[in-house]
Amino acid sequence: MLFDLRSRGRRRTVQAVYLGLALLMGGGLVLFGVGAGNGFGGILNAFTGGGSNNSKPVISQSEKAAIQATQLRPNDPNAWAQLVQARDAAAKQEFNPSTGAFTAAGKSELVSETQAWQRYLQLTKSPDPTTAILAARAYGLLGQYANEASAWEYVTLAAPTEAKGYECLAVSAYAANQTRKGDLAAAKALTLVPKVQRTLLKQQLQQAKTQPAIAQTC
Repeated sequence: MLFDLRSRGRRRTVQAVYLGLALLMGGGLVLFGVGAGNGFGGILNAFTGGGSNNSKPVISQSEKAAIQATQLRPNDPNAWAQLVQARDAAAKQEFNPSTGAFTAAGKSELVSETQAWQRYLQLTKSPDPTTAILAARAYGLLGQYANEASAWEYVTLAAPTEAKGYECLAVSAYAANQTRKGDLAAAKALTLVPKVQRTLLKQQLQQAKTQPAIAQTC
C-alpha cells in the first residue's frame, strides 16, 4: 500500500509530504476558515497524520530551518512565528486518528509550539492572527484554557467584526473559569452572527459553561 508506514524510510517520506502540505495550507489559511456551520470548527478535522509511538519527535527540515532562523535572528518576530507554524505542523503529524489522541511526541511539539509563541509575543506589538489561532488551539489541546483565552483575545483584536474569535474566546474563558470574560465574549459573538443562528449559538455557548472540553474543538 502507498501509505504503509512499516518501512522507516517510507514513513519519513510520508511525514515530509504531509508537513509540506500542512505548511502550504497554513500559509493560505483564511481567518476562521476551519470548521463549518454554526458550531465551532473541529480542530481534529485538520489532523491527517498517521502518528507514531515515539516519545521524541523526528525534527523535520522545516522545523530545523525555523529553529536555525531563531538562532540567527533571535529578535526577529517573523522567525518565531515561522517556528510556531513549523511546530504546529509537526504536532499534527503525531496525532493518531485510531486512538483520537496525540502521541507523547505530539504533546511535546505542542508544548514547544506554545513556548515559541510566548517568545513571539515578547517581540511584537501586533501578533499575526493566524499565528495566534495556532497557539490558541495548541493551548486548548494541552488543557491550558486561560492561555488559550488570551491567545483568542489577540485574534478578536485583529478581527473585531468576526464572530468566530469571540465564540472561541468565550468557550475557552468558560473552561478557564473566567466567567465574566466568557459572558462578554459570548454577548459580542451573538451580535455578530445572523439572527437565524443566534438561538443555536447561544445554546452552544451555554453548554460550554459546564463542558470545558468544548474549548478544545475551536
